[in-house]
Amino acid sequence: MSLFHAHLKPTLRLILSSGHGLSAPSRPGIASTFSATSIRSLSSSRQPSDHTITSLEDGILTITMNRPDQLNAWTEPMMKSLESDFSRAATDDGIGAVVLTGAGKYYCAGVNLAGIMKPMHPAALHKLLVATNQRLFDQFIQLPVPIIAAVNGPAIGASVTSASLCDAIVADSSATFSTPFHRLGIPAEGCSSVHFAMIMGEENAERMIGSEGWVPNADEAEGIGIVHSVVPEGGDVVAAAQALAAERMEAGGGRKVGPTGGDVKEFMRVNADETIDLADAFFSSEFLEGQRAFLSSRGKTAPAMAFSALKATRPVWSMLLPPKGHGKST
Repeated sequence: MSLFHAHLKPTLRLILSSGHGLSAPSRPGIASTFSATSIRSLSSSRQPSDHTITSLEDGILTITMNRPDQLNAWTEPMMKSLESDFSRAATDDGIGAVVLTGAGKYYCAGVNLAGIMKPMHPAALHKLLVATNQRLFDQFIQLPVPIIAAVNGPAIGASVTSASLCDAIVADSSATFSTPFHRLGIPAEGCSSVHFAMIMGEENAERMIGSEGWVPNADEAEGIGIVHSVVPEGGDVVAAAQALAAERMEAGGGRKVGPTGGDVKEFMRVNADETIDLADAFFSSEFLEGQRAFLSSRGKTAPAMAFSALKATRPVWSMLLPPKGHGKST
């Protein structure tokens, strides 16, 4: 333990203070708690942090991620607001469908790892990563009412995989869909290791989550089946998503997890296993070296050295981690 605190803790502080983003040009993160609140207001409302704005009209709850200056990245406060909104949708009988969108030019720039990677015992941090990341995607899988993603611009990482778990994606013509897992040295998440192939076939799934790192635009994403429809330039993507949500409500309002309609229990199992792999990857030599190289290539010497130190001391602190794959169903 003393070696961990002597070497890893100050190194982590240096990394976190750098504000380095792992999946986006801004700063990515991982979620916190799925709080249970029920708000039954029929008027527009703001969360106390203003990270999301919600409005309820004709039974459709529209949630707008409201941090355009951060490209709507999923910081911890953003995730707390989203979790509260999802809990409201799950418990309020006046809500029959949800539309999720972003303010500004981006839909969402992915998660902010710095929001969760705080200095602590490696095993405790690993456990925290597993719990929070699993909860992040389970809320999309388990929501009992239809949810339509109104992707108003570029979407990156977890915001793409979570959108694929919605009943449908309605995309603005400016939207793009990036899942740079291979480049970041981490495994696919958000059920995409299984779900993407179900949606678009093995070849296109591998193009997106593999070494090619293909980033389809809106029309291409519609062509491979991950997007339901594209709103032409100048159109209103939120209004189009709300119209689709109304159609789903009129048809009975049942959930359809993803465009092909996946099994909730199976997706939760896949998410749990992927989450363990992801947490393991964050502590791997490959991930640490990938981050060092990425930061060095952008002239960020101090945080690059921090990752070098983490890699160099890994033989010591990695002994405190659970066995690789521990807890997986297979």
